[in-house]
Amino acid sequence: MTHLRTLLLFVLGLAAAACSSPDQSPQGQAIPVRTITVAQADIDNVLELPGRVEPVRVAEVRARVTGIVQQRLYEEGTDVGQGQPLFRIDPAELRASYAQTQASLERAKATAANANAVVQRYRPLVEENAISGQEFDAAQAAAREANANVAQIQAQLKSASLQLGYTTVRAPIAGRAGRAAVTEGALVSQPEGTLMTRIEQVSPIYVSFSQSATEVLQIRRAIAAGELALSADDAVEVRLVFPDGTEYEIPGLIEFLDFTVDEATGTIELRAEFPNPDGLLLSGEFVNARIYAGKATDVIAIPQAAVTVADSGGTVMIVDKDGKAALRPIKLGRLVGDKWVVESGLQPGDRVIVSNLQKLQPGMPVQIANTPNGRAAAPAAPAAKAD
Repeated sequence: MTHLRTLLLFVLGLAAAACSSPDQSPQGQAIPVRTITVAQADIDNVLELPGRVEPVRVAEVRARVTGIVQQRLYEEGTDVGQGQPLFRIDPAELRASYAQTQASLERAKATAANANAVVQRYRPLVEENAISGQEFDAAQAAAREANANVAQIQAQLKSASLQLGYTTVRAPIAGRAGRAAVTEGALVSQPEGTLMTRIEQVSPIYVSFSQSATEVLQIRRAIAAGELALSADDAVEVRLVFPDGTEYEIPGLIEFLDFTVDEATGTIELRAEFPNPDGLLLSGEFVNARIYAGKATDVIAIPQAAVTVADSGGTVMIVDKDGKAALRPIKLGRLVGDKWVVESGLQPGDRVIVSNLQKLQPGMPVQIANTPNGRAAAPAAPAAKAD
């Protein structure tokens, strides 16, 4: 029986040893932690919003004459210059119409010249009463009608020339030409305005996004109260992050802020302009925009990892005057990058714990393992050898 009792105590001792965690610190032993010392500073006021890339200008290239497409003169998806030929429409019918109008003009000019000559011959005769005034008036009327007919046909010839020129379809703006909407042999119509292709100007390029009207109002109030400082020229910088997490290297600037609130969403539209020399930003692409709306002055910001967020607000662990961990409730403001702005609950000089938080409980003694600026403490110098 004594042997059985000894064996049972031995097994229970092993089980207790197995259940104890090596991470648990012995009672009363200080846990090493890293801390930061709270201080007021100026930080970038960064807003992160989803945005969509849009071309600066879009031109729909449509048929201005009716005819059969003879040839596509550009390469789809390439950059084209303003005025560059894109399509050729069969000009044969319009050339014939132009030639016919030109012939009518020559005939009208001949008729007008003859009518004007009659007026010149009748002028001295009517002064000598060799012909009646009625005959002279009739000759003048005929000359005026002939001259008007010449002017009318000249206008028709100009219109025919324009129509003939429209058989070469040109780019109205410089930009990137899309897919052709028609092929060779297709009939295009001027009354219907047949779409032939689209051109988008993508350098520079726009990125549009929407911001809550409430947040825009808060920013304006912060600027008015001096809590938010803009640059000297009031320029608001924007940087883009692609869906894969990489950042677009060239920053842009806000160039448009709508003053109308969308009734359906309660947001205000903003737009930034970006250089796009290499065409990396594609029209219709979704990106994340980081808007640097000035600098928040004299604020307290602490690392996100140091904050525990709950429904009631945020809490942090600090080192109290006795060198022990203490729980401190805080009021959180905006999340800027990887830091929380703290509106209340912390004062300059407080030491916030940023490591080993999972091992801490309020009242546990801690050992600060870094210098006040947050860097790791230097190792102790080796002791001098005794003589």
